[in-house]
Amino acid sequence: MTEHGPTTRQRRLAAELRKLREANGLTMDRAATALGWPQSKLSELETARQIPKTGDVEAILATYGGVDQAVKLALLQLVRDVRQRGWWASFGDVLSGSYAELEYAADRIRIWQVQLVPGLLQTEDYARTLIRRHFPDESDAEIDRRVQVRVTRRAMLTRQKPPRLEVLLAEEVIRRPVGGREIMRGQLGALLHAGQRPNVSIRVVPISAGDYPSMGTGGVVLFEFDESSVVDLSVAYLETMAGSRYEEDISQVRACSLMYDRIAEFALTESDSADLIRTTMKEM
Repeated sequence: MTEHGPTTRQRRLAAELRKLREANGLTMDRAATALGWPQSKLSELETARQIPKTGDVEAILATYGGVDQAVKLALLQLVRDVRQRGWWASFGDVLSGSYAELEYAADRIRIWQVQLVPGLLQTEDYARTLIRRHFPDESDAEIDRRVQVRVTRRAMLTRQKPPRLEVLLAEEVIRRPVGGREIMRGQLGALLHAGQRPNVSIRVVPISAGDYPSMGTGGVVLFEFDESSVVDLSVAYLETMAGSRYEEDISQVRACSLMYDRIAEFALTESDSADLIRTTMKEM
């Protein structure tokens, strides 16, 4: 998975710095001049292309002035948090830090998948089959490491305050016997088990539905945050053969969200989806 996006904390901090400047009626050029910085530096901080140092944020707060003490303390803490290492840091060679943090921090994750079971719901055998197929030249130890990451990610669904996970699967996903029939039966059983969790919803778009919105364009993962967030941090993640892409433009994320809602209208209910999965298991 290719790393293309900043972390959630870094994006939040960048948005807050931009918000402070605009609240003070300063253009990018005037603010940079007042700080004694090249405009490019301020631009990179406000667009999350550069991680700010504590001194950078202190300089911004002092220059802009009129910032509430509580806001100052919160922003300075956020600067320190940006460099905090999550569990995924030790797996940087096989896992995108941005994706892992978005997944871990989001309040709701909505996934539309047309080819395979999402990583958060994969069994170890199913995951190992896919990983081995994708990385045929890697050693058994390297494959084990990648599988370990998948298993570790799953744990977030059972933590004390787990995210809401809503998954839409094309029927093709549950009928394709990845790894063979035995492994696929185990995977389908795992889907049924996961769907019983109060924070997990699994629905299938049946083949009988015919054509549906966005058909032929691939899947999407929507990372969404509760409305109490200072800024809208929602992100759409799209993955293609050419690499992954994080869509952070609010209008584009909302367009992806709207498309997800339209696809959901063609999906079976959770109960009917579970029945279809059970039927498919028996046919395997």
